[in-house]
Amino acid sequence: MTLNFAHRGFSARYPENTLLAFRQAIAAGCDGIELDVHLSRDGTPVIIHDEDTLRTTGVPGQVGESLYSDLRRLDAGQGEPVPSLEEYLDLVASLPVITNIELKNDRVHYAGLEEKVLDMTRRRKLERRIIFSSFNHDSVIKCKALAPDSPCGFLIEQAVEDPAAYLRRHGVEYFHPDYRLLSGPFGEAAFRDRLALHVWTVNDRDGFDDLLYRQVRGIITNDPPLLNEIRGRQGLT
Repeated sequence: MTLNFAHRGFSARYPENTLLAFRQAIAAGCDGIELDVHLSRDGTPVIIHDEDTLRTTGVPGQVGESLYSDLRRLDAGQGEPVPSLEEYLDLVASLPVITNIELKNDRVHYAGLEEKVLDMTRRRKLERRIIFSSFNHDSVIKCKALAPDSPCGFLIEQAVEDPAAYLRRHGVEYFHPDYRLLSGPFGEAAFRDRLALHVWTVNDRDGFDDLLYRQVRGIITNDPPLLNEIRGRQGLT
């Protein structure tokens, strides 16, 4: 069955990457949650999408140059604070939810990010319920080397030549492609070789219908209830 991943939580209705959005996504019946992790200046893994805080909190500042105590005081929407990864992992530790952690180190290099995140997941025995992904493929490869049993995915927005060989070469399980790549040579190769795809970011009925028909492994969406509705209509729940 195609999995339903809530993109930054139930972000179509609630402030993205907040515990409120994560709780509401779980209540809506998602199979998994996709979230983004940076490191604060004092080394705390924090959940926020951008390298800076302006768009989501209205306050300018660089995540990697800010203390977590200062990030924590910002309003990420509806009075929700910027959460730490530790808070999120405690929320889902006893729940049957898959988590796709996107390591946001493709623009800013956060020394030790992979090790810190892996340590947090190991202490809670969540390794097999976490997927590590990044646009920084070196970071994904590092995660796979540090935790061979943990599933990993390469995020891409441009086509990769011979995608099956690329996955085999690095021992990585998934591609996480931009939906638009599926209409070109990458999509043809990926479906021909039956690669495991978690596709982002799809929010409309036609897109859901197409991806469910193609039997992709997972759909990353801002609107998990709508995807569940479409899956139910097709008898796929």
